[in-house]
Amino acid sequence: MEKFLREMLLKAVKSQKSEVRSIEIEIPKEESFGDLSTPIAMRFAKTLKMPPLKIAEEIVNVIRVGTEGFEIFEKIEIAKPGFINFTFSKKFLCDELKELIEKKEDFLKEDIGKGKRIQIEFVSANPTGPLHLGHGRGAALGTALSNLLNESGYKVEREYYINDAGRQLKLLGISVFAKYKQLQGIDYPFPEDGYRGEYIEELARGFKDGQESGVKSQGSDEDLLSMITDFAYKKMLNEIKKDLEDFRVTFDSWQSEKELYQKTEVDDSIDELKNRGYIYAKEVAIWFKSTEFGDDKDRVIIKSDGEYTYFASDIAYHRKKVKKKFDEIIDIWGADHHGYIPRIQAVIQALDYPKDNLKVLLVQMVTLLRKGKPVQMSKRAGEFITLRDVIDEIGADTTKFLFLTRRSDSHLEVDIEVAKAQSSENPVYYVQYAYARINSIFDKVRSQESGVASQDLTDFNGDLFNSEEIRIIKKLLCYPMMFKNAALAHEPHRITFYLQELAGMFHPYYHKHRVISDDLELTKARLALCQAIQIVLRHGLKILGVNAPERM
Repeated sequence: MEKFLREMLLKAVKSQKSEVRSIEIEIPKEESFGDLSTPIAMRFAKTLKMPPLKIAEEIVNVIRVGTEGFEIFEKIEIAKPGFINFTFSKKFLCDELKELIEKKEDFLKEDIGKGKRIQIEFVSANPTGPLHLGHGRGAALGTALSNLLNESGYKVEREYYINDAGRQLKLLGISVFAKYKQLQGIDYPFPEDGYRGEYIEELARGFKDGQESGVKSQGSDEDLLSMITDFAYKKMLNEIKKDLEDFRVTFDSWQSEKELYQKTEVDDSIDELKNRGYIYAKEVAIWFKSTEFGDDKDRVIIKSDGEYTYFASDIAYHRKKVKKKFDEIIDIWGADHHGYIPRIQAVIQALDYPKDNLKVLLVQMVTLLRKGKPVQMSKRAGEFITLRDVIDEIGADTTKFLFLTRRSDSHLEVDIEVAKAQSSENPVYYVQYAYARINSIFDKVRSQESGVASQDLTDFNGDLFNSEEIRIIKKLLCYPMMFKNAALAHEPHRITFYLQELAGMFHPYYHKHRVISDDLELTKARLALCQAIQIVLRHGLKILGVNAPERM
């Protein structure tokens, strides 16, 4: 519907000898204003030196001439100050519905990526503790966005950056080391800023049990600390990978921070920036001239004691992304990293990579509620609720869907009891149940000997559709437009909103109208509508990484 109108408008505008880069088409907020609307006439008022209403009239005349003899529009109206509102004919809508049923998913998506390469880095949690809800929300966003862009014609690489070097990993080792000493009955002080929670003791016990099984530690406490740090890091990373696997989140590559140092990529990056004139020494430290690219101050990359800052490895990591020549780089970070964006933008510009080709999506934290009251902290993690806690209680599908019900940069509250409810209050249940309910309709059709099951549902009589069914058809035909805009905006939560709205239209319709009736032609028409709804629901859920269950 939108694609057809865009082509018509493009022809009409070209006839006015106007150059067009993009044509804005929107869904009016009020149904009385039509199915689709465009403000294009107002865009060309200055260029053509004509009133928007006059331009709108000429565009409408061109479209009417071009579609003469075709039952495409029920009406085309011009509204001040220059909007053009289009209402499509019932015949056109039914023809589009038939095409949706025939082409299925191919009808729903558009190749806007044209094979461009995008890397999306997400989660990238420090392997110093279990994944928390913020990590889970980032995982849901990264997965859905990757699916969305893949379906839109981009070639997407999903990457996890492992922060396995630096102070935080050392602190994990020191924390487990202290707990290990205490398990041996030694009065050993626990570090004041150490990691807390039952998982630290679990790691210490795991290392101790390994010793008792024949894994011996020899040498000084320094050697023992090194062994414990390596053991704890690997155990935590494996746990993170298991949680992500159960959350059905996958990656194409895992980039180790430690490896960047081992392969001299950190020093090589600093050397390159130095050769470009962006590195200088001051007060025995090494600095990067990030202010030359809009940052509020220059940044230290090597301290006066010779220790590298976190920023040093981040430079090397983003230099590696740039060298891979991705057309676009997307980083998904926690909202507390907002101030870090300008310095990374400075780095990529210093490496001659376009600033606008780096997108940073920020993810706000999640507050977990139970019957409207905040849930207490996890005993195992000590300071937060783990992703594993939530997956185990409400499941991966529900968790993922709920994480995508709002913009990622908006705070999110999730009520466990609502998430477990099998009712319209639970948005994922409501959407999945719509899919399962339609599946049960077709199961019933196949079990009967009416002959409908063997017929081509695209051969339906559109005149039998009532106004409620036409509204649902229009909603279905808006999916490709919504899908494309979601991909362009990098906002997969738009899919979630749409699916909730579609399910909200289907369930009341189902209760009000019998799909299978004694009227064979009416049954066929309604089954065609149900099949189209199921196609759209299945595709949307697939993008979100959520299952479309056949039964519930």
